[in-house]
Amino acid sequence: MDTNSAGQQRLNRWLLGIVTFLLIIIVAATMIFIRSNRPIQQAKKETVQMAEKYADLKTVDQFYWFNREKTYFTVTGENNNGEGIIVIVPKSGEKIRILNQKDGLNEGQAEKQFESEHPDLLFEKATLGIYRDQTSWEVTAKDDQGAIYYYLLAFNDGKELKVIKNI
Repeated sequence: MDTNSAGQQRLNRWLLGIVTFLLIIIVAATMIFIRSNRPIQQAKKETVQMAEKYADLKTVDQFYWFNREKTYFTVTGENNNGEGIIVIVPKSGEKIRILNQKDGLNEGQAEKQFESEHPDLLFEKATLGIYRDQTSWEVTAKDDQGAIYYYLLAFNDGKELKVIKNI
């Protein structure tokens, strides 16, 4: 009986060790995830505050983080008059750009246009910002081999401004 009870204790300690190890892994992964999202959440918070102040933003639909030549933070939503607006804030915080959503393509339209022009590529995401002083959608896509493609499309008409292939 002593052998059986000693074996049971070893098994219990072993299971306790595994459970403790798994809990440590879960806690560490959660902390890494939370810390990695802080910059995005902070950027969104500051962008929304600026949009509320300078563009009378009332509701937020989307937030985009655009990195091309410079970094821009963009929010879409409605202003106090119920009009769809886009507010693009440079990382520097100067020269905020305010646009009417109706004056160009929304994300769904940009995706649909891209997919019709490039049926061989898989659309991944679209981000709105400024490229060479022009409001642009940056579309990220992949081919069936896993190569990444970037297309910069003009916000107003979807015209291709720049293409980066096979990354």
